[in-house]
Amino acid sequence: MRSTDAEMAQRDYYEVLGVSRDASESEIKKAYRTLALKCHPDKNPGDATAEAAFKEVSEAFEVLSNPEKRQLYEQYGHDGLRARGAGPSFTSVQDIFEHFGDVFEGSLFEGLFAGAGRSGGRRGRRGGDLRVEIQVTLEEVATGVSKRLEIKRNGRCERCESTGAEPGSSPQTCGTCRGYGQVERSSGLFSIRQTCPHCRGQGQVVTEVCKDCRGEGVVPDKHSLTVDIPAGVHDGNQLRLVREGDEGMQGGPDGDLYCLIRVEKHIFFERHGTDVVCDVPVTFSDVALGTRVDAPTLSGKTTSVAIRSGTQSGEFITLKGKGLPNLDGFGRGDQLVRIVIETPRKLTSKAKKLFEEMRDSELDGHKSYPTRQGFMERLYEKFTGKTD
Repeated sequence: MRSTDAEMAQRDYYEVLGVSRDASESEIKKAYRTLALKCHPDKNPGDATAEAAFKEVSEAFEVLSNPEKRQLYEQYGHDGLRARGAGPSFTSVQDIFEHFGDVFEGSLFEGLFAGAGRSGGRRGRRGGDLRVEIQVTLEEVATGVSKRLEIKRNGRCERCESTGAEPGSSPQTCGTCRGYGQVERSSGLFSIRQTCPHCRGQGQVVTEVCKDCRGEGVVPDKHSLTVDIPAGVHDGNQLRLVREGDEGMQGGPDGDLYCLIRVEKHIFFERHGTDVVCDVPVTFSDVALGTRVDAPTLSGKTTSVAIRSGTQSGEFITLKGKGLPNLDGFGRGDQLVRIVIETPRKLTSKAKKLFEEMRDSELDGHKSYPTRQGFMERLYEKFTGKTD
């Protein structure tokens, strides 16, 4: 997120907020409010240490207040968050004001956040976040893939250039708050600042609203974009695309787009982390005599697998490095070929005779079938109390 604070960013987020690992959502929010107000840049002008601490507690809050990010952090730590594109997203103090200002609504210190970073004029509202699901195949997980999306969102109103005002008119200073965006009310010994109810904190009001967007500055729109999905993603992973959500209203910042990854079920493979398992059916003759069989791979081609004589049903043959890559880009899993002996459902008279001869022959002795022989001996001993 930031290179100058790299060492600070590695601190445990629970330690940063001073909460336990089983802290509730309300406890995390309360801890953040207390710490953020203490080191807020407006209360500590020119103090670089306070600003760094403000960013740090905001980073911790962004992760721990989001159930999905919190779970990822607890499982994989800081590196896991970054590898999955789920790390903190803000790059400046202003971004923090835009993301977390609502945490302080209704508090005595609301004014600190409501007016933070304001440079005068009408303040826009942040656009809404959007969520989409993206389906990927296991083969695409193995290589990474780019997906072209077309989403419906609120886009910029060209008629009013996103101001919300009818062309030829302009917003007027709010008479209630006199352009400040907040009003002050006395409550006993305290003076409380609250968002102006007339202009909703904008500082200005539109007297002649745009006919196309009805004063919002945005209109329904279609937006095309390409999403790069890294190799090794898991079902349920979420990618965050900053500023790809709804257009901000009245010139405010755009929202974000969250892409939920869904990995399609594969016709051959089961996924186990970075390993994949494939069942290959064979006959009694194949495993008794030894043979080679073709097995599918994630590359889209088959590979020849040697089955040694005496292989048992359920045994695995490992194809090193033929599995899925780690999401962090280091290492790759294996493909496990599971041998499944298929019993013939129907026998020709000739085949039946051969099986009968094999069963009655010396091949059916304990040297050829040690597992079965050992089982029968334990069974005999269990129910007779005798040993041979």
